[in-house]
Amino acid sequence: MAAELTTTKLNAESHLLLDQPLLRLPYELSRKNFKTVQKNFEREREVVLSSLKSTANASLAGKDHSQTLISLDSMINRMQGLKRKMEVLHGEENILHQHSRRRIEHLQDLYRISSLADVKYDEWSRIRLNRLLVDYLLRCGYGESAKALAKEKGIEELVDLDVFVQCHRIEESLKKRDTQECLAWCAEHKPLMRKTSNNLEFQLRLQQYIELRRRGQLLEARQHALKYIALHTDTHFTDIHRAAGLLAYPPETQAEPYKAMYSQTRWNDLAALFVKTHHELFSLPPRPLLHIALSAGLSALKTPSCHSAYASSSSNASSSTTSVCPICSTELNELARNLPYAHHTKSYVENDPIVLPNGRIYGRDRLMQMSAKLGLEDGHIKDPTTGEIFEESKIRKVYIS
Repeated sequence: MAAELTTTKLNAESHLLLDQPLLRLPYELSRKNFKTVQKNFEREREVVLSSLKSTANASLAGKDHSQTLISLDSMINRMQGLKRKMEVLHGEENILHQHSRRRIEHLQDLYRISSLADVKYDEWSRIRLNRLLVDYLLRCGYGESAKALAKEKGIEELVDLDVFVQCHRIEESLKKRDTQECLAWCAEHKPLMRKTSNNLEFQLRLQQYIELRRRGQLLEARQHALKYIALHTDTHFTDIHRAAGLLAYPPETQAEPYKAMYSQTRWNDLAALFVKTHHELFSLPPRPLLHIALSAGLSALKTPSCHSAYASSSSNASSSTTSVCPICSTELNELARNLPYAHHTKSYVENDPIVLPNGRIYGRDRLMQMSAKLGLEDGHIKDPTTGEIFEESKIRKVYIS
């Protein structure tokens, strides 16, 4: 009874290792929202205080009152504009708080479950599986399917639809040779990117320079380089020198590294760099959570025999056995091929084990019963996995120490 309780006891902490991004993203978005509020407030405050001081001095000096009224109206309009911006940001903040509250409640539900055998654990696990599926669909660019699944399962507050949809939209724009949307995103997140020393904006400006050179706009390319690229001399000295050399080489050049700089594959590299930068800024794992969960589960079940040349009947027609191992199935066998093996501290063998000439070990009784059912000649035994037939005199008993 004690052993059963130990094996079914739920360890909530280990389960939540996979769910860390669930709370990180709302936190990062809230922090970004706060920085935006702070920046807008400080900018408008400086402008309004400066205008108010000038207007007050002009009024005291006895200047035209109509100009004073115009200045006051301008300040009122600016403050009303700031109020509208704050209301929008306040609404976004409330939504983020609502999502965070719902996610904390979802995680807290796990701590109220004491056993893996509890029906509530099955319900909680089903919700998490739906979350992982939505996350996977979003990362693959199937935004509408992800929205439909989230709505059907009622988990809109537990997934990050808008963030991934925006990420995919900018990624696709880069693949379509457009840098404007990504540059706007960089400008919006510039303070965060500066802290991580990210080079995404530099690479985007460099690509714009390359496209100007590709079209033969040499003067515009030089002006662009002076305005945007020369600022990064301290951090991208080699790249800037190569960019300068690009002016002497036409787009059809075969000389490296200029051929690689003109290559259209740079756009795909930029798209991949953006996705990487996006996930780093918002503390998102680079791989889909579904892959991480599958890798852990597959690795826990994987053994050397799962990828043996003599696999079970699911992948070997000569085998006379049927494996119930999920790793040996045709659906998961290739997915698990590069994963590490499980660490087993105990081995399980059949009663009265014997070893065949090919090195495979079975229980004597099972081999004898199967050979009799197959109608083999007396004194012969068939390997149920490889289909080989051996003389009974060649088998050896195994002694486990």
